[in-house]
This record gives sequence, C-alpha cells and structure tokens, in this order.
Amino acid sequence: MLIRSFLSLALLPLLAIATSSLATGDENSPPNVVFFLVDDLGYMDIGANNPDTFYETPNIDQLSKSGTRFTDGYAANPVCSPTRYSILTGKYPTRVDATNFFTGTRPGKFRPAPLNNRMPLEEVTLAELLKASGYATFFAGKWHLGPSEEYWPEHQGFDVNQGGHNAGGPYSGKRYFSPFENPRLEDNTTGEHLPDRLAKEASKFIDQHKDEPFLAYLSFYSVHTPLMAPPELVQKYKDKAKRLGLTDKEAFGEEEKVWGKADWKGRPVRQLQSHATYAAMVEAMDRAVGRVLKQIDDLGLTEETIVILTSDNGGLSTSEGWPTSNLPLRGGKGWIYEGGIREAFMIRAPGITKPGTTCSEPVCSIDFYPTILDLCGQAAPKEKTLDGVSLQPLLRGEESLDRESLYWHYPHYSNQGGFPGGAIREGDWKLVERYEDGQVHLYNLKEDIGELNDVASQNAQRVAAMRDRLHRWYKDVDAKFLQPKDGQQPWHPFED
Repeated sequence: MLIRSFLSLALLPLLAIATSSLATGDENSPPNVVFFLVDDLGYMDIGANNPDTFYETPNIDQLSKSGTRFTDGYAANPVCSPTRYSILTGKYPTRVDATNFFTGTRPGKFRPAPLNNRMPLEEVTLAELLKASGYATFFAGKWHLGPSEEYWPEHQGFDVNQGGHNAGGPYSGKRYFSPFENPRLEDNTTGEHLPDRLAKEASKFIDQHKDEPFLAYLSFYSVHTPLMAPPELVQKYKDKAKRLGLTDKEAFGEEEKVWGKADWKGRPVRQLQSHATYAAMVEAMDRAVGRVLKQIDDLGLTEETIVILTSDNGGLSTSEGWPTSNLPLRGGKGWIYEGGIREAFMIRAPGITKPGTTCSEPVCSIDFYPTILDLCGQAAPKEKTLDGVSLQPLLRGEESLDRESLYWHYPHYSNQGGFPGGAIREGDWKLVERYEDGQVHLYNLKEDIGELNDVASQNAQRVAAMRDRLHRWYKDVDAKFLQPKDGQQPWHPFED
C-alpha cells in the first residue's frame, strides 16, 4: 500500500484550497454530500419521471421537487461496474478497459473485448479527494469495483465501509434479509431487511459526523436481483395490480435477438409495469431514501447538504425475471438504447438549485465528480484526466454546457441480450454503431424517444460527421473491440 500512502500525502498540498459552502451556508464550512446510487433502477420507475408508474416513490419524488431533475441524464455504461467507476473518477470507463460488469466475459458470435475487472488503485477517487481535505467519508452497499479486499471501499478513500465488497448483488446468506453473511456487514437482528439496514448505517454515520463535513455514499443493492421484498409490501402490489386489472398476459413484446434460446424468435421485453415483488423492492428502497433524508432534516443539516440520486444503468426489462418496463424508452439494462443508459438523475444543492426545476441538457455520470468538487469549492489535481464537467452552471439556471458530445462504448454481449456497440449523442441526435458488422443507426430523440425510426439513410452527412467524432473518441480513450472467434473476424473501426 505504499502507492496509496504516497498518493494521500501528495494530494494534501493540492487540496489546501479555500473551500466554500453552499450559497446559504457558512463560508468557512464546506457542504456535506449525500449520494444515493440505486442499482438497476429504471428511468420510468419513479413518479418524478413517470406520473403513471405502477411503483410508489414519494421520497424520491419529493427530493426531485426540492432540487433540479435532469430529464436527459445518463449512465456512462449500460451495466453497473463501469458506471460506478465513472462516478468515483469522473472518467469514461473505457480509458481503463472497465467496459462491462466485472467478470462479465460472455462470448457471442465473437469474443468480447479485453476486460479490466478492477478500479485501479492509482485512481484518485472522489472519496480520496474529500477525505484529504477534511471530510469524513462513508460507504454502504454495493461496491463491485474489484475482485479482492485491496480494491474495496476502505482502500479507495472511505473511512467506513458497510457492506461493500466484490459481489454484484446480495448473493450470500438469506440475501436481502439477515443473516446477510456479508464480509463487510455485521449480522444483527435476524430478518432485518437490507435496504433498511443500509439506511440505518448511513443515518448513524450522519449523526456521528454532523459537526464536520462528510460524504455519505449510499449505494443500494436494490433493486437488483434476486427479486425479494417484505411479504406485506408484495401483497400490497398484488392487490394493486388486481385492482387496476394488470396481468402478465399482455405484459410482453419482442426485442431483437442477439443470443438466446433456440425457440425465441425475438427476445422477450416487458412492456407493462405490474411485477408486484419488484414494485415492493422499489418502495422499500424509496423508504430507505426517506429515512436518510429525514435524518438530515432532523439534524438541521438540510441547508448545508448536497443530495444526489441516480442509478447505474437502466431497468431490467429483457431477462432475469423481466421485472420492469422502461417504455417508451427502448431496451433496458445491458442495451445502449435509451432504456439501458438514461437514468433518474437529480441534484439538490441548497442556495444554488431552485426547487422544482428541470433541465433537458444531456448530462452523464462522469459529471458527478467535477460537479461535487466544484460545489464543495475544490478542484481535482491538475494532472488528473477528467472527462466530466461541472454541472454547477446548469444548477444555477444556465441553459447549456460547452460540450459537443457524450459517448458510450460497450464491446460485450450483455447478460440481458444487448448487442456490442457504441453510441454518440449530440443535441437531439443519437448515432448507434454495431461492433459485429459496423452497421450504424441514427435517431432523433426529440421526435423518436423510442428509437424506432432509423433516419440514417436520410441524413448521410450528419451520420458521417457524428461517426467521425465517435471514432476519434475511440482513439482518445484507447477503446478495445470484439475479438475473433472460430476463425471469424469482427468489424473494426480502424481496419479495412
């Protein structure tokens, strides 16, 4: 751990910066930061984005009303680990080949691109920067950013780690109910529900550090599989579905098939929100968010605390229980269509954000790192590569950022059926490029949010320009691509 110790010492002079609090706070007291990361939460799963959602999310909806909700907020990747990396580093995960969930190496027609399955220890994380400047730092929940203990939260800048290790879900013990048998979460009361326990730990930490600046990063295992929830909540939604006349008979449609069962003509995709257990998981997670927000209020910290909520990828709609629908967004987790990458994305920064505002500027999980540092009056080390930009101008009401494009790179066959591909968004336009054969599609998201009308043939000049910028970005981040299989060669952007 000599490298880690050296980095901590080296950062101290860089972080001897005058800090400023939120506009309404003490100029000598930097703001607190509470970050909620929900696993697999779909964009259309919350009332703030979808008034007709089957699920009930009053606490998240109220948080949205108290700050700025981004209607076009994105994850950096359609699956978990890469997006988690982007939040903590401010960088596109492609830069370190962290392009799939860690350990995800499913082959398809071709072999996937090489995968780095850990967040490098040399990375200067958000937690490390804040900790070096005097913040108490706390992590709870899902980590999934490294295969062994030296890569876990306590070695990446967090003073406290409650539940974060290598696993991508609550797969040990009784899973969502104690005993959890989690190597970083002590078992207490038998039958304790995991999201409630994580909220308790976060609330306890906030109380213990209420007199000093803190970062509380609550990364729920919910609403990831296994699909489990308290029985009384499941029954509530079974009754609700029955009352509304919702059944699974009309719940499914077809998505394209990349791989799957021989008898599948297309891949099944859920088109109706009616899954009672999933609905109960969403509400239980929302209650946990509410518990932490209440603690902030009860301690009188509301005007001193930045609160952020987002997800790591889109809702699970095409496999593993098919629990939610993302319509009108196409696809879901594991797809580079909007259903896989457009996320719940909201920020409350008292004194800066105006309650109840929305912003349609495209933003991404790479932007959280510079935004939080900016709101806390800090800056990243000059030598650090940053792909994200501070969103503070948007939070203050400015109309747009000085940024031309956002990019995605997913050179893998997802567990959920998604195809290997890349994408670029510029304004209302999104270009999708397939890595098996190099085929491209162009969508106008303002007119076609469901990505059903490919207009590439009518916009040859735009396609060429966007594709050129996408390919230049591939080179900038040293993107890797599909590998040969069984003597067959996949398409490559830089080979004839």
